[in-house]
Amino acid sequence: MATAKVLAGARVVLPTGTVADGRVVVDGTRIAGVTPDGAETVDLSGHWVVPGFVDMHNHGGGGASFTSGSVDEVLKGVATHRLHGTTTVVASLVTGEVDFLTRRAGILSELAEQGEIAGIHFEGPFISPCRKGAHDETLLRDPDPAEVRKLIDAARGQARMVTLATELPGGIDSVRLLAEHGVIAAIGHTDATYEQTVEAIDAGATVATHLYNAMPGLGHRAPGPIAALLEDERITVELINDGTHLHPAALELAFHHKGGEKVAFITDAMDAAGFGDGRYMLGPLEVEVKDSVARLVEGNSIAGSTLTLDRAFKRAATIDRIPVEDVVRAISANPAQLLGVYDRVGSLEPGKDADLVVLDEAFDLKGVMRKGEWLVEPELA
Repeated sequence: MATAKVLAGARVVLPTGTVADGRVVVDGTRIAGVTPDGAETVDLSGHWVVPGFVDMHNHGGGGASFTSGSVDEVLKGVATHRLHGTTTVVASLVTGEVDFLTRRAGILSELAEQGEIAGIHFEGPFISPCRKGAHDETLLRDPDPAEVRKLIDAARGQARMVTLATELPGGIDSVRLLAEHGVIAAIGHTDATYEQTVEAIDAGATVATHLYNAMPGLGHRAPGPIAALLEDERITVELINDGTHLHPAALELAFHHKGGEKVAFITDAMDAAGFGDGRYMLGPLEVEVKDSVARLVEGNSIAGSTLTLDRAFKRAATIDRIPVEDVVRAISANPAQLLGVYDRVGSLEPGKDADLVVLDEAFDLKGVMRKGEWLVEPELA
């Protein structure tokens, strides 16, 4: 049995705020409220200890795709992100034929049942051809509730989110269906008007898929979906904070309207994340990654990202100057709450899984623990 540990001396970010010279007690796989006899003390003075990151929108990493990779390749992608602090990850699928997606859902649901992933996100095929981004237009279709139900059923209780262009025929009925089954209806890859977006929110949509990206811009006469998504307190907005997808002012605007409670940092990572430049496949489409930016070979659209959440954290805390407590909410607590796993992960509280990240004073990653085991053990002087 693993030795109990007391992580001492760090600035520990708790739901109630940051504790200087804090302590986190790890006993087995869980965070403990009391220190067991014989516990080993790990001095983390000069560091931060924050909850493990939770990524609710991720397509792969380490050279492996969640959409097309084998089980071993999916596990390789998950492992890559864990080494960057993402101790909980949802596997996102890009647009494909419905029958193909149901087969992939069957494979991924087993990994979710084993605790390797936190569920499945279907990003497409029910999205707008006007805002398709890096999705194959020939495979797009209107959101037929019967087909949406087919995907949910194929996931065997592990479907967590479906991204929809809710303005398309069947969109509102599909939102209602998802809400009834406890699956997040996310508005994204959409050409909706302001009014159509409000209708979708009233029907039960609760997430904006990578806000600003793959949707009309904010207009003063036709405000479009962005205004509706920012102003409604029922919506949590995903943000890709890689310095490519968003201008810092757009990020600041989202936090201004949403505060720290309704933002979720995501990677939208493709298989190149944590792997390097080169040519990759995103579903059936070829992607070139150059200087860590992924774009379609044909059309040059941005094709997901190569982001890892440790980089998103550092950028938010240093360049964007977001309070660390709000960064932690956006990168851990908020997505955990949306996914229904906050009872186990997303904060450093007794009884929860011992999932945590150690950062130095510059917010560079120095350690990762998952369920009480170091995946990246801090190298301390």
